[in-house]
Amino acid sequence: MTKSSVAVIGAGKLGELVLSGLLRAGWPPQAVLATTRRTERATELAERYGIRPVLNLTAVTQADVLLIAVKPQDAGALLDDFGMKVPPDKLVVSLCAGLPTSFFTERLPGGIPVVRVMTNTPAKVDQAMTVISPGPYVTEEHLALTEEIFRPLGATMRVPESQQDAVTALSGSGPAYFYFLAEAMIDAGVLLGLPHAVARELVVQTAAGAAAMLRDSGDEPVTLRQAVSSPGGTTVSAIRELENHGVRGAMMTALEAARDRARQIASELK
Repeated sequence: MTKSSVAVIGAGKLGELVLSGLLRAGWPPQAVLATTRRTERATELAERYGIRPVLNLTAVTQADVLLIAVKPQDAGALLDDFGMKVPPDKLVVSLCAGLPTSFFTERLPGGIPVVRVMTNTPAKVDQAMTVISPGPYVTEEHLALTEEIFRPLGATMRVPESQQDAVTALSGSGPAYFYFLAEAMIDAGVLLGLPHAVARELVVQTAAGAAAMLRDSGDEPVTLRQAVSSPGGTTVSAIRELENHGVRGAMMTALEAARDRARQIASELK
């Protein structure tokens, strides 16, 4: 399939992240279409990016790739509207958390390839983790095109679709866990007597540095943690309190809850 045009169907916050990434990667504005519920939102996107807002049926007809970026609970009504009108030469890419590719193939004409994608909000600064899974009828060419669309947003990875609910829990929702930890650390810094601005800068740079070491060193997190933890020192004392309060177990339970919610979304919308 030759790169030609992508339609972001449901260009809300997540859809806007993708279309802005395409434009940063050099896709011409005329090759990026967008559909929205509200006319004022369409005008906003057109003025901000120079892209062409269209109706859903126009997008289905004109774009090579249909990128579905609506909320999962809205996907059924959307496909009821135009699903059976999708021409056979299209590629459908779903960003709908929790929805399997079968949800789409059951509502599309037979033979249309569907790729399931989970990305996350660091796409806004080109640091997303985007995970791609093929559904039926998907070829290597379709996967390569999907990667081409999302690579400007950060890193990409392929996994079997059976792993996507775990991906949703780990990296799709993952930024929120880090923000939650950063929020708690900043609050602790203020409690210890630091000005909020100082505590925030310390936490942000510490997080950035730790993430870079984790990414670039090739070492496991436990190895890096142990390198900071001198016997009888301050870090060991802090880690002991985290373990005493069950932070590790709470994190595992939290991710299980997120995975289970992803599965529940799919079961509710069958």
